Formats: sequence, C-alpha cells, structure tokens
Amino acid sequence: MDQRRSPSASERKRDPERTRARIVEAAAAEFGAKGYAATRTTDIAARAGVNKQLISYYFGGKEGLYKELATSWHSSAAEMASQDQPLDEVLASFVATTMTDHGRLWAWSNLAGDSPPTDEAFLRAQVDQMRERQAAGELPADLDPGLLLLALMAAAAAPLTLRQTASQITGEDPATPEFAEKYAAQLALLVRHLSGRG
Repeated sequence: MDQRRSPSASERKRDPERTRARIVEAAAAEFGAKGYAATRTTDIAARAGVNKQLISYYFGGKEGLYKELATSWHSSAAEMASQDQPLDEVLASFVATTMTDHGRLWAWSNLAGDSPPTDEAFLRAQVDQMRERQAAGELPADLDPGLLLLALMAAAAAPLTLRQTASQITGEDPATPEFAEKYAAQLALLVRHLSGRG
C-alpha cells in the first residue's frame, strides 16, 4: 500500500496557509534538534499535529521542506543584513538568531554536512555586500570580504557552536538571552573598532 497520498478535500480546506506554517515551524524545531539526516517526517508531522502525507503534498517531502526553511531563513537574513543597517547592528542581530531553531538547523547542516544544498546565491550576495561596505569605508579595504564574512558568521554563532567552551571561558550559560545580549554587544563593539568607529 502506498503511504503517500493527496490529502482529502476536507483536509485541504482547513486553512492551508496555517497548516503549512505549522509544518514549517515543526520542521525547524525537529531539524534544529536532530539535524537533517536524523529527522523523520513522522516526527515533524506529529509535532505539527498534521497527517504526514501533508508534508509530501505541500513540500514534496523532507528535502523540499528543508529547502523551504532555507529559503525562508535566507530571506530573513537578507533583511537583517541590509546595507541600511550598520554592520555592528547586523552582527548583533545574527547572534540573537543563533538562539533559535533556525540557528541550530544552520549549525547542524554545517557540522553534519548531510543537508540538501541550498541557494548559494544568498551567500555570494552577502560577500558582495561586504565589498560594498568596504568601498563605503565601513570596513578596512585590506580585509578579504569573503573570509571576513566567514569569521563574523563563526563569531556570531559561537554561543551555539562553542557552548561548552563559552561557558568555561566566561563562567556563564551561553544559552541564555542575557549572555546573547552581552556577547552581541561585545561583537558589535569589535566591528565598530574594525570600522574605526569604536
């Protein structure tokens, strides 16, 4: 018997946008907790309170759902990294995102290396923005924009990816909002020093 079926007409009429949003939210939590490979669509569906077949119906399966999450994250990140925002504020915003399911999902995908490929154009656009910031005098011209972006991304993610080390260094719990706020302020200060505004 084929487990993949289209949902019934009554299931589709129940507010598809809300259902899709619940599935996406549940997927972010499951992928963030377990990584792509260990996450099962059954668990996502159970968390969302929907029939598992709706994941295939709306997203084409687990990979499509993951790509939907990545696209959503790239859109949010692009807004946060807007040229209208000073880089120190952008970096502080990214520290806050490491405390979310999306932050954990991003860390898993980098550590495990088992996630489906996502839109590389987003990252190339971020490197271009770093070049534009350099041209505008916001950053020193002798820094490689791609490597600088990588270093800043790693720094922003440190409370998540180096949680035990951060706790040992600071004596604080890096999983708390208070630590994230304090750490973000220090990273913002570092970037202001880089730009000569510190």
